[in-house]
Amino acid sequence: MKTQLIELLICPACLPGEYELHAQIDTEVAGDIYSGSLKCSHCHSVFPIEDGVANLDPNFDQHTNENKYEYDEVVSSYLWSHYGDLLDDEMASEAYQHWSNQILPHKGTALDTGGAVGRFTFELGNKCDFAIGIDNSAAFIKTARKLMQKKKMTVSLKEEGFLSRTVEISLPDEWRTHNVEFIIADAQKLPFRSDSISMFASLNLVDKVPAPMIHLEEMNRVTHSSEAQFLLSDPFSWSTEASEVDNWLGGQDEGPFAGKGIDNISNLLRDGDNGLGPAWQVEEPGHVWWKIRTHSNHYELIKSCFIKASR
Repeated sequence: MKTQLIELLICPACLPGEYELHAQIDTEVAGDIYSGSLKCSHCHSVFPIEDGVANLDPNFDQHTNENKYEYDEVVSSYLWSHYGDLLDDEMASEAYQHWSNQILPHKGTALDTGGAVGRFTFELGNKCDFAIGIDNSAAFIKTARKLMQKKKMTVSLKEEGFLSRTVEISLPDEWRTHNVEFIIADAQKLPFRSDSISMFASLNLVDKVPAPMIHLEEMNRVTHSSEAQFLLSDPFSWSTEASEVDNWLGGQDEGPFAGKGIDNISNLLRDGDNGLGPAWQVEEPGHVWWKIRTHSNHYELIKSCFIKASR
């Protein structure tokens, strides 16, 4: 974990209170903490840093037990989804380039929540001073961080049954990896100080968290009250496996969030309601086609609808 991240961090277990974390550094090389811990000054929770990866998810054990994203095949599938275009794969999606085009270059720190294996965090690294990717999957974050360090990775892609082929992902030379970091964290308990983030991204996540409104409130808490950008993109595949119906922000015939999720979230941002103030200026929505690859003959095509907001 890069040492420059420490000043942004607070204890996620103490929210909504904000208490600083003190670093115990065991091994550090050139501003990168390889082993140590972060301890809360208030509740005395200790968050480990192992092999350069800081784990700031207070519910990590629970998430790991339930997390389907910890398996090698799933990591491989997401690596293709994020970087397939770098492999010149004719089936690859151009979603990440399209999302990146929505973001204006800016000063400060960008946060990519649910960033998986890191593609959009790297894209943000070229748009700002510092970019952070978080996910509650340890496998995803470790993979993203290896790419950050090595700028290339050999990946086994499933072809059919037990057949596979090996490819090498190489990050473009122009991608700045020195100003990028990845940590394990919960998108509903962000370990960052209020008003510390200039650009916030939530891609294909809001329909996957147990409490979507809390995720948006946390977005608003950490994001600047002015000169800030927010990008949300999602297929709005509301499911009781992810959250209770009462927590959905769309997909219902009646109630406070009747209608489509993208419309409801746009209205919440424009009005600054439900703890999302000051109000945001919301651009016209759009969509991208995002893909997940299971094997060479099986792909999942997802229409991810996005809104870009600023204030």
